[in-house]
Amino acid sequence: MSPFAKSRPTRAPHANVRLGATALAAASLFPAAAFAQAAAPAAAAAASAPAAAASDADAPQTIYVTATRRREPAREVPMQVDRLSADDLDKGGAKSLSDYLGSQTGVDVKTSGGAGMGAVSIRGVTTGDQTISTVGTYIDDVAYGSSSAFAAGSQTALDMSLLDLNHIEVLRGPQGTLYGAGAMGGVVKYVTNEPDTSEFSGKVAIGTSATKGGGAGNTVNGVANIPLKADVAALRVAAFHDHDGGWVDVLGPAAGRNANKGDTNGGRVALLVEPSAHFHIRATALTQNIERDNSNYTDVDPATGKPVDGWNQRTQVLREPHSVRTSMGSVDLEYDFGAARLNSITSTQRSKMSLRYDLTPVYAPLITQFFGYTPDTVGEDEHTSVRKTTQEFRLTSSAGGAVEWLAGLYWDRETGDLAQHVFDTGGGAGAIPVLADLDLPSRYQEIAGYGDVTWNATSSLALTGGVRIAQNKQDFTQNASGPLVGGSLPTAHSRETPKTWLATARYALTKTSNVYVRIASGYRPGGPNAVLNDPQTGLPTAPTTFQHDALWSYEAGYKGDLFDNTLSIESAVYDIRWNNIQQAYSVNGNGVLVNAGKAEIQGFELGATWHPHSDWLLVAHLSTIDGRLKEDAPGLGSSGARLPDSPSLAASLGVKTTFDLGGHAGWFGLSQRYAGERNAGFDGSGTAPNYRMPSYWLTDVQGGIDFGKISLALYARNVFDAHAQLGTSTSEMALGGPAQVELARPRTLGVTLTASF
Repeated sequence: MSPFAKSRPTRAPHANVRLGATALAAASLFPAAAFAQAAAPAAAAAASAPAAAASDADAPQTIYVTATRRREPAREVPMQVDRLSADDLDKGGAKSLSDYLGSQTGVDVKTSGGAGMGAVSIRGVTTGDQTISTVGTYIDDVAYGSSSAFAAGSQTALDMSLLDLNHIEVLRGPQGTLYGAGAMGGVVKYVTNEPDTSEFSGKVAIGTSATKGGGAGNTVNGVANIPLKADVAALRVAAFHDHDGGWVDVLGPAAGRNANKGDTNGGRVALLVEPSAHFHIRATALTQNIERDNSNYTDVDPATGKPVDGWNQRTQVLREPHSVRTSMGSVDLEYDFGAARLNSITSTQRSKMSLRYDLTPVYAPLITQFFGYTPDTVGEDEHTSVRKTTQEFRLTSSAGGAVEWLAGLYWDRETGDLAQHVFDTGGGAGAIPVLADLDLPSRYQEIAGYGDVTWNATSSLALTGGVRIAQNKQDFTQNASGPLVGGSLPTAHSRETPKTWLATARYALTKTSNVYVRIASGYRPGGPNAVLNDPQTGLPTAPTTFQHDALWSYEAGYKGDLFDNTLSIESAVYDIRWNNIQQAYSVNGNGVLVNAGKAEIQGFELGATWHPHSDWLLVAHLSTIDGRLKEDAPGLGSSGARLPDSPSLAASLGVKTTFDLGGHAGWFGLSQRYAGERNAGFDGSGTAPNYRMPSYWLTDVQGGIDFGKISLALYARNVFDAHAQLGTSTSEMALGGPAQVELARPRTLGVTLTASF
């Protein structure tokens, strides 16, 4: 392998190029499930009534989720499900995926330089820079994103604005039987608001914010619900604009203040038609465009843990802008036969990502060494696109019988393309303007059948078994030119038939408390490797395919509402066994994916919500994760090494109170979250070197007042302006470069004014 070996997190891990083995190779105040199940949050009543009357409206209410593809009380679902209120997230100033999930203990969001470019892991199921995502993403019942290893799907988790969302569900643990490929660690599900056929309504909100050392931000959004025919049809239209003023300063030739500023724009249209009581048609179209003028990394010296230039500062020769465009359309046809409900869900989506990397600091000296001239700039442009079409048929039995069942058929077709252009714009004697051009087209097709059966053996005991059988076919091609690449390769193919399983038992101790055990499996698809053939034997010089990796999870938990529903508790203990881990590796000069190594992850989760008085609410969460390699993984690390990006201990604590302010409902809340030290890579690894991110504390506050049709919300995020290190890319460390660290946004103050009609 050439000394230019380098791994960037968004690169396809198969391109055989001399530059490297891989293509050139907070949050809501109360986002936890326990709060969702808390039956009497005073603030919810206060949203539509004076604070003086809030206590009369505080009767406990059941919170429902759709985690099992059925609408069920969260308390009765035999797994850990967190339900995050979009209204609470909005009031708390949350605007990105890392904000939404930041307070979720046991959940990590690692971004690759800014909004729209991130990877989510749950319960420590991650190797850092992933081949394929280990967490599935859904918008309602539609799967989002690439399922293959070739179109940056592992680094482009859906960073959806709060565009007419009702709530977000976080499903912990493998969800392979119902949600399919890539749901090894769990699922993040965006649940949107449905049109209302009964009345005209809507809201308009405007907001502004100021970040310490950064530029001013502003937000405008609105939604209108329009009945087309009473109790028959309605249209819902929403639009969103957010300007981020930025806060990272660039030094050097590309100097500028608040260089990571940018905009997010989006819109959504939803149509509901109910021709009869049994037949429902839901059609939705949405689009979102994220644009940022630069990455938000801070370069940190891995030896000292100190910034090379300064916190939220970085020296660059080139700016690193990026954009992520997402569009999706879907139609859900539902017919209720009485004994069962049939859904036909058709969707199409397209996503595009464009970005630029400044490679000058690391690559210029190496090019001088091997090509005899010193380039002024070395940059890389990447363009990734994915087209995805899905069709799902699902038949669900009615609830309440001795036996409940669900059966489905799923089809997915994707085409992806990743284009990379490495350039020297400096000119001069001996300059090579085009160092490398690569085009990596791919295709993915899957068909799957799935189902589960629940036997309600007694009024207290329910047993569930489920299975999913899927077959995927894939093609992958490398077209390449330029002095840094190994040349084009013929199209490679793969085909496999993975299976996933589920077994749960739930026992009701009382009407408001349950215990459960859950055994479940999950997987990520394998795929083809484009490799060179030996000129003498004609045989491949590296494995032509890699296999799916899989895990089994063993979990036991408790959910209960105690003391007249004033105290809610959730707890779970789990043991995850991960086999045949996918990883990038070099075999005879070929950059390929291989399967090697095993890992075990053991953890404990505890959540508690206490409602001591109608005006007070306290929420606490705790998570412990111990994830380690149990067998050497050559592309990662040695047996015993900790898995990256997950702290051994994480915790959060929140308190919220409501009160009367001049006859109007007011509220105030404070939250504190802690994450322990985390690894960003593996000790001793040549391809994924380690950098230890220190522990951190983050504090947020929020408050507001409701005047009826108009409400005012104020928030302060990262109150003490902590330099919390949320995620790190260590790819440049392998070549002697710095750790590229993403810090928590500096202290940000904001206000939002909302008018409802």
